[in-house]
Amino acid sequence: MIDITLPDGTIKTFEEGTTPMEVAKSISEGFARNVISANFNDETIETSTHLYKDGSLVLYTWTNEEGKKAFWHSSSHVLAQALEELYPGIKLSIGPAIENGFYYDVDFGDHSVSEKDFKTIENKMIEIARGKHDFTLRSVSKDDALSLYKSQNNDYKVELIENLEDGTITFCDHSTFTDLCRGGHIPNTGIIKAVKIMSVAGAYWRGDENNKQLTRIYGISFPKQKELTEYLHLLEEAKKRDHRKLGKELELFTFSQKVGQGLPLWLPKGAALRERLENFLKAAQKKAGYEMVITPHIAQKELYITSGHFEKYGADSFQPIHTPNEGEEFLLKPMNCPHHCEIYNAKPFSYKELPKRYAEFGTVYRYEQSGELHGLTRVRGFTQDDAHIFCTPDQLDKEFKDVIDLVLYVFGSLGFENFKAQVSLRDPKTPEKYIGSDENWKKAEDAILNAAIDKGLDYVVETGEAAFYGPKLDFMVKDALGRNWQLGTIQVDYNLPERFDLNYKGSDNELHRPVMIHRAPFGSMERFIAILLEHTGGNFPLWLVPEQAIVLTLSEKYEKYSEKVLKLLEKHEIRALEDNRNETIGKKIREAEMKKIPFMIIIGENEENENMISVRKHGGEDLGMISVEKFSEIVTNEVNKTLKTFK
Repeated sequence: MIDITLPDGTIKTFEEGTTPMEVAKSISEGFARNVISANFNDETIETSTHLYKDGSLVLYTWTNEEGKKAFWHSSSHVLAQALEELYPGIKLSIGPAIENGFYYDVDFGDHSVSEKDFKTIENKMIEIARGKHDFTLRSVSKDDALSLYKSQNNDYKVELIENLEDGTITFCDHSTFTDLCRGGHIPNTGIIKAVKIMSVAGAYWRGDENNKQLTRIYGISFPKQKELTEYLHLLEEAKKRDHRKLGKELELFTFSQKVGQGLPLWLPKGAALRERLENFLKAAQKKAGYEMVITPHIAQKELYITSGHFEKYGADSFQPIHTPNEGEEFLLKPMNCPHHCEIYNAKPFSYKELPKRYAEFGTVYRYEQSGELHGLTRVRGFTQDDAHIFCTPDQLDKEFKDVIDLVLYVFGSLGFENFKAQVSLRDPKTPEKYIGSDENWKKAEDAILNAAIDKGLDYVVETGEAAFYGPKLDFMVKDALGRNWQLGTIQVDYNLPERFDLNYKGSDNELHRPVMIHRAPFGSMERFIAILLEHTGGNFPLWLVPEQAIVLTLSEKYEKYSEKVLKLLEKHEIRALEDNRNETIGKKIREAEMKKIPFMIIIGENEENENMISVRKHGGEDLGMISVEKFSEIVTNEVNKTLKTFK
């Protein structure tokens, strides 16, 4: 007999050879019908795998990320089978699950695939899925695996197998199809009810441009047609909210090929919006005891060698800048933290002077590959709302929790209310990816976990997601379209203080090492604004929006009164502009709606005679004829709903 421990701590006893599906049925037949994947002792297995020892079992359904991964990975097998049947002689390479769906990289030989073929591929996949074919994993010797793919002249699979150890190779079978696979499948193809081929693209084998370019087929699948319909609707909504489209329409930013890829240019309205965001955070930081600093855009290469950034990222950074002095090299700044360490090192500190909190809106540069650039979300030059806190070990807990409060204040003021915290720890299996001692890592990880628990955060733990110098607490925000984004981050670092030999004099008159907290509530201004644009659809909170109101005149006769209204609005600190063109009021309103201006102030004969304004809200609500003073109250009250004072 074997003991199986379930996630809630329940221990159930079964005969040796029991499968995860049989365990699921012992819980309930209804639950078992929804189980599509399993994990035993931290290893992904099939629901039909026979268990012969005690262990912990997790059963996944479609509602779990792991369940979706198995579902989409299995769907990639069905795609591969459909492609083989439709295009004889093709060569398959790899087909993983991705964040939303799956893809398969294929050498189509003399065949070609375009959008007109998508429906045919989808129909073939559904035909295969309806056969309810079981997915079966089996072990294969290296010689037999090589023999199969050499007989098919499939050099891609042969290359993969040659890099595997004999005894670790498995094939997955379903229907008449076999593929090299490590496992993690749904019970059978019949669970796949809806399929959509999303796009086709080129992809170099193994991502190396020196290799042959393959055809990558992207797809997505669901257990219900309704879910596919909802997903496609969300995609359409996402297109409308694309920050690149909205940024152009709202005149916030642009790009120039002459300036360079991934280097955004902020237009006046975008620059003003950024300034308001910066001032908002600066005001909160000032209350929290931060001091603003400024550091240069370049530094000597030795700075980043000391910090460890050059070793980890040097190969993927902009190439060194050479000066007229032989052997002298500078780098564009990839991180602000080494500079802040040197600011701390500029004078000796006593424990009585700590914590020191240095903040900077510092622009950094990283060479992203051109294929990875995407609007403002992936750029080569971006500004971080960076701050670094140097404190004693005794101060760490309070300082970390205070930063959590600041991040929550930022999210609340900008309408990001649906989020989870992620505690990102190092992977003990790959110590070479990190710097610092095991002792320091444990202290840093414990500090983050304790703070997350004490603050009552809804959090998950992700092993292997830590920064190379320390663990971190990341805030994963869900936007209006249900997409998850990593925004704010807080990191505990015992390592950079050692590498830069940072000290403070303790109460014992001896030198001690401070602890360093890295923190950025926005993350980067560029990425944050992109996500905020898409989350709000361009309808920013009233305190942040570029123009809060627009004055629309019914005709040129009312320009003088319009100017008077504009001055009154300015006096009440309301951002407004004027549209006195010789156009119909209907056209002016439509254009103001497209620009997402929150309030339209209409000026005509009645308004001038009564010394009042007629106000219409974005979306069509009519507030009637009111005084400028009353309008100012409305604006102030609406601003105060979201923009609270940081305490």
